[in-house]
Amino acid sequence: MRPQIVLFGNSITHQSFSSAGWGAALTNTYARKADIMLRGYGGYTSRLALFLLQYLFPLGCKKPPAATTVFFGANDAALAGRTSERQHVPIEEYKDNLRIIVHHLKECFSTMLVVLITPPPVDEEGRMQYAKSVYGEKAMEQLERTNEMSGFYASQCVELARELGLPSINLWAKMQETEGWQKKFPSDGLYWTAFPPTELSSFCSLPVAFYGVFGSSRQPLCNFSPLVSYFCMGFD
Repeated sequence: MRPQIVLFGNSITHQSFSSAGWGAALTNTYARKADIMLRGYGGYTSRLALFLLQYLFPLGCKKPPAATTVFFGANDAALAGRTSERQHVPIEEYKDNLRIIVHHLKECFSTMLVVLITPPPVDEEGRMQYAKSVYGEKAMEQLERTNEMSGFYASQCVELARELGLPSINLWAKMQETEGWQKKFPSDGLYWTAFPPTELSSFCSLPVAFYGVFGSSRQPLCNFSPLVSYFCMGFD
């Protein structure tokens, strides 16, 4: 049976199997090598994710995933007092929730590779334009998310990965290294799903090869370095 890679996150993960989506790209990359399991939930925060752990990753599972990406924060970073306040999770709690998720995954299988992915940047102008195109005059007058706040949450995600000795993908920082990123990545100002094909190569600037999945012979069962390529991996 092939190793499984679980993509665990919110709607950015849920939509990753759409046309040119990053989840679909990973499935193609790992064809006949690993099975990509989609576990993305629209509107979910790190707080809500805790309620899913026992169902998605039951302790005592005989065949736990070889690797899991944990991709939350875009909703957690919604501003208190704005239109998406119900999704807001205080930044300290966000970091604690990620820690709980990681500890649970490691309890399931100590050698499971866990990769933390930060929330993406927010194109504030694009976010406002999207709201007006959908809601017209009823659109929000103040942004419910800001790029600065998303950056704070991203830094906490990276910091936790460093504390726990895990690989992290600082998506918030890396996307903004691409000139004109606001227009190059299909999005509503926040929920991007795909990279333009011509831009995929620019996301390989930190091609760190890693394995993390070993058999009894201590030899890697699956090379996860392509995952790095699609996500501009950095051991921050």
